[in-house]
Amino acid sequence: MQHVLIVDDTEINLILFSALVKKLDDCEAHVFANSRQALAWTQDNVPDLIIVDYMMPELDGLDFIRLVREMPGRKLVPILMITANDQKPIRYRALDLGANDFLTKPIDKVEFLARTRNMLSLNQARKHMADHASWLAGEVRKATKEIMARERETVFRLSKAAEYRDPETGAHILRMAHFSMLIARELGLSEEDQQLLLEAAPMHDIGKVGIPDKILLKPARLNEQEFEVMKQHAVFGYELLSGSSSKLLQAGADIARGHHEKFDGSGYPYGLKGEQIPIFSRIVAVADVFDALTSERPYKKAWEVPVAVDFLKKGRGTHFDPACVDAFLRAWDEVEKVRSKYREDQLISLDL
Repeated sequence: MQHVLIVDDTEINLILFSALVKKLDDCEAHVFANSRQALAWTQDNVPDLIIVDYMMPELDGLDFIRLVREMPGRKLVPILMITANDQKPIRYRALDLGANDFLTKPIDKVEFLARTRNMLSLNQARKHMADHASWLAGEVRKATKEIMARERETVFRLSKAAEYRDPETGAHILRMAHFSMLIARELGLSEEDQQLLLEAAPMHDIGKVGIPDKILLKPARLNEQEFEVMKQHAVFGYELLSGSSSKLLQAGADIARGHHEKFDGSGYPYGLKGEQIPIFSRIVAVADVFDALTSERPYKKAWEVPVAVDFLKKGRGTHFDPACVDAFLRAWDEVEKVRSKYREDQLISLDL
């Protein structure tokens, strides 16, 4: 059913127009002699066509059109305005305000039906196109979701590949990823960036796949020469992930390269300082170090949590971005929930 709103202060015109509209297929006329009442009806209903007279008391046709066009969702409703032949300035003003076509007094019945039918048909076509566009947008969202799911699977498999060669665990990957997201939230990053960081952070050590086992798996402190080789994992990770068209892998590349940089410029691989270090890398540095310190490894025992927190505090402005440390500590209640949820003794899947 299509709804035609008719606004005219002359009763005989309302009767005539309503009778003509009934001749159209599947149409219902809504008639108002009072333009303010018609405006109130339009606020609660979206007509398929508006037919409005220019000459009306209180609120004339021009004001009516202007107020309708200001309503949300009413900018594309077709409007036919009724004017006299000698009212060209009025027509020009009506066009500026959003009128689509005109009927000239005295009204010709054939012209009325033809113009009304044409405008209703055009409006139906517009709505059909809008529905089709909405359907297409939904299909794009579905396809994008599928692509993102495949990207997350890629992240999972890449992260697991590094994990198989590294004494760090899947639980560590999940904890530091969620810690990173909490820091991003406290820093005021967008929800999109928070999610991106959550999904990209697990790739921080992917470059370790290029480090020889005798160094990567050494159960003791590395000597200076071995440590220089180990440092290369940051560059290897970047080279592995960079150049992709995927926003997720691009973020992972930057994190892999920069998460061992230090805020005072003493880190590696490039000695970046302060805000030269990408924000995602500065965030992951805090999350990764804290979890590494509080986790047991074959070559070390886990630090007590208060000792690790003190390490972060002492490293503000030297090792770590102070804002990232502060953000991490502000989210402490949720940090503890993450530590409890992703424990070392659980079988962990990458449920990002």
